[in-house]
Amino acid sequence: MPPVSARLPVFPWDRLEPYKATAAAHPDGIVDLSVGTPVDPVPELIREALSGAADSPGYPTVWGTAALRDALTGWVERRLGATGVDHTQVLPVVGSKELVASLPAQLGLGPGDRVAFPRLAYPTYEVGARLAGAEPVPYDEPTELDPAGLKLLWLNSPSNPTGRVLDKDELRAAVAWAREHGVLLVSDECYLELGWDADPVSVLHPEVSGGSFEGLVAVHSLSKRSNLAGYRAAFLAGDAAVLGELLKIRKHGGMMVPAPVQAATIAALGDDAHVAEQRERYARRRSALREALEGCGFRIEHSEASLYLWATRDEPCWDTVGALAELGILVAPGDFYGPAGERNVRVAFTATDERVAAAARRLGGGLPKA
Repeated sequence: MPPVSARLPVFPWDRLEPYKATAAAHPDGIVDLSVGTPVDPVPELIREALSGAADSPGYPTVWGTAALRDALTGWVERRLGATGVDHTQVLPVVGSKELVASLPAQLGLGPGDRVAFPRLAYPTYEVGARLAGAEPVPYDEPTELDPAGLKLLWLNSPSNPTGRVLDKDELRAAVAWAREHGVLLVSDECYLELGWDADPVSVLHPEVSGGSFEGLVAVHSLSKRSNLAGYRAAFLAGDAAVLGELLKIRKHGGMMVPAPVQAATIAALGDDAHVAEQRERYARRRSALREALEGCGFRIEHSEASLYLWATRDEPCWDTVGALAELGILVAPGDFYGPAGERNVRVAFTATDERVAAAARRLGGGLPKA
């Protein structure tokens, strides 16, 4: 039996290890701006909620507690602008990456089916298609896709890696096209609360969805907005028929969010103050890094939202990665996200204030000559 891993591309982050070693050798230490993992503390009210639910000896349910579903529906209405959302239209999941990687298989897709995603994209969309045996189809514009055999259409706004935000007209067009052709549209909106030069909108907003969730699912995560990457707290909202089918499948698979994490999610979604505080941190870091990068010859493209700057010096991305590694700064090469990113790098601003300041100082001296 051939290994399933043979269907998949080489895990991209392994290729970065030599550059990480170079950056780590810098006398003042590495500034790791590559992965984009949160570094700031988990807010106290969330930790208290987690601790308070620590005595949870029984199995949690896949659908979560009624209190969790209330929190999810309430947040979808309050933050996404949807109305009349009920429990059948939300579903907690064990981290958004798990969902992205397994969704095509959970939907029953396989050989002969096609899964579409942006040409510049989070690589797990392609991984999910390949794990299911479906055909991955990168696109430039979703409405220009050939609908034959297309079963799943991924949107990603704000985008990882580019930070691009799709406006309401673009979202409406994608929704209308997907519905016309009977294609399930799933929108990865994990960075929706991190808009800087644009105000991201969900596909579930009535001005986009037309007031109906038919054929639409939105993916949301608490990893970035609440520093909960270590908790694996995420959820889906949208078409009740689709989520109901996923719930049945996930019950058989035992895909349960731990009870303490459910309690933490309720606390996180009920508090906006910690989100605003974290946004302020990221805004400072973003400004400092952008100014430093532009000051030494980088051009920043898109980047109107998310936790990244999509930067270029109009050279092969690995040349840029190497030059920055000599300064002790590690970034992600753009071709991790598809061949279209081969002349860009993704620079995360998920580092401490001290490390961001160190990167800015180093960039102030310019990049080493090739």
